Amino acid sequence: MHLIDFIIFLVFTFGVVVFGCSFFKKGSSADDFTSAGHSIPGWVVGMSIFATYVSSISYIGYPGKAFAGNWNAFVFSLSIPIASYFAAKYFVPFYRHSGSVSAYTFLEEKFGRWARLYASACYLLTQIARMGSILYLLAVPMYILMGWNIHAVIILTSIAIIIYSMLGGLKAVIWADAIQGIILIGGAVLCLGILMFSMPEGPMQTFELAINSPEGNKFSLGAFTSDLTTSTFWVCLIYGIFINLQNYGIDQNYVQRYHAAKTDKDARFSALFGGYLFIPVSALFFLIGSALYSYYTAGVAPLPEDIAAKPDYVFPYFIVNGLPVGLRGLLIASIFAAGMSTVSTSVTSAATIILTDYYKPFRKNAVNIANDQNSGTKAGDRREVFVLRLSSVIVGVLGIIVAIAMLSVESIIDAWWKLSSIFSGGMLGLFLLGCISKRISRTGALIGCILGVIVIAWISLAGIWDLPGIHLHEYLAIVLGTCTIFITGFLITLFIKTKPQHPHNQPE
Repeated sequence: MHLIDFIIFLVFTFGVVVFGCSFFKKGSSADDFTSAGHSIPGWVVGMSIFATYVSSISYIGYPGKAFAGNWNAFVFSLSIPIASYFAAKYFVPFYRHSGSVSAYTFLEEKFGRWARLYASACYLLTQIARMGSILYLLAVPMYILMGWNIHAVIILTSIAIIIYSMLGGLKAVIWADAIQGIILIGGAVLCLGILMFSMPEGPMQTFELAINSPEGNKFSLGAFTSDLTTSTFWVCLIYGIFINLQNYGIDQNYVQRYHAAKTDKDARFSALFGGYLFIPVSALFFLIGSALYSYYTAGVAPLPEDIAAKPDYVFPYFIVNGLPVGLRGLLIASIFAAGMSTVSTSVTSAATIILTDYYKPFRKNAVNIANDQNSGTKAGDRREVFVLRLSSVIVGVLGIIVAIAMLSVESIIDAWWKLSSIFSGGMLGLFLLGCISKRISRTGALIGCILGVIVIAWISLAGIWDLPGIHLHEYLAIVLGTCTIFITGFLITLFIKTKPQHPHNQPE
C-alpha cells in the first residue's frame, strides 16, 4: 500500500473516531444517548437514514451481485418509495407522539409484555447478524490490499466503532453518518468514471459487453415468472416491500431517528429524503458491478481466478489494483465510511433496546428500586448511561463473532438477506395487527406469532434438510411469516367478536 493511501485512510478513520468521541459529555443523559436530545436537522437525519441503508453490504455486495449475475437485487430498491410514503404519512407522527423511544412499547400496550420481548429479541438478532456481515466486508479490502490478518482487521475495526458509538451516543452516530454518506457517494462516482473511461472503445462499450454477456443480460432485473423457489423479479419485489415496511415501521434504527429530528416536519422529510436518495445510489453500485464485468472482459486488466470466484472480492481488488494513488485510499476510506455508519447505528439502537425493553422493566420489579428512588434521578440516569455503554460493548463483541463466522460465506448479500428475513420473525405482522383495531385479541396475536415462527422455520430449514412439501425461497420467510401472524390474529379476533353470547351467561 502506498504511503499516501495509507495516510488518507488512517486520517479519515481516526478522524471519524475522534469526531464521534467529541460528542461525549460527562454529564450526558440517557435521552441524549438514545434520541440526541431531539435536536438534529431534518437533512442530517435523512442522510443518516440513507447511510444506514448504504452499508458495506451495498458498497461491496451490490457490485459483486451485478458482476456475477445481474441487477435482480436492485428490485429491492424499487420497493422503497412505498415504505417511505407510509413512513412519512403514518409511522413518523405515530412514533413522535408515542412518548417512548423504543419501537416496541406499542406492542406491549396492545398485546402484553411477551409481544415487546418477542419483537425486541428478533430485532437484536437481526442487528447482530447485520453487524457481522458488514464487519466482514470492511475487512476484505484491507486483507486484499495489505495481506493483514482478516480476523485482526475485524476486531480492530469493531473496537474503533464501538468506542465512538459508546461515548457519543446517537448524536455522534447521526452526524458521522451524514459526513460518511457524502464521502461514499463521491468515492463511488469517481470509481465508476474511471471504470467506464478506461474501456478501450469508450464508455458505451461498458453497456455493450454487459448486455451481450454469454451468461445473459447483466442489466436484467430477473425473470418475471411465478416461480417462488428462485430470486425472480416478483420474489425480490415482495421481499423488498415487506422488509422496507418493517424497516420504516418497526426497526429501532429508524424509530430513533424519527425522535432525533427537531420537528415533526423535519422527521417526515428525513424519512422521504433518506429512502429516495438510496434508489439512485444503489443503482450506481450495480452499475459499478456491470462496469467491472465489462472492464475485465475487455482485457483492460487481468483478473485472477481466485478473485473472480468470489464476487464480493472483485470491487476491492479493482480498488487496490486499478485506481491511482490517493484515490485508492479515498475509496477504501469510503467503504469504511459505509460500514462504520451502519455498524455504529446498530450498536446504538441495540443498546437502546437492551435498556428500554430489558433493563428498565426488570429493574422496576427489583427489590431495591426504592433505593434508586431515594438516590435521586441523577444517580438513576448515570446507571442507565452505564448500561447503554456496557450493552454497546456486548453487542459489538457478538458482531465480531458473527463476522468471523461469515468468512466461509460465498455471497454476503444473499446470506444477509436470508438472515434478515428469518430473524425478522414476522414482527411486522404483529405491528400491523396492533394498528388496525383497538380490539385485536391478545390470544389471537400470540397464536399467530407461534404459527408465524413455525412457518418461518419451515421455509428456512426445508431446503437445508430436504423436508417434504413445497420449497420456497428463503426471502419469502418474512412475507409468509408476517402474513401468517396477521391473518391468524385477525381471524381469531373476528371469531371471538362474532361468537354469540347466551343470555344466561351475561352478567345481571
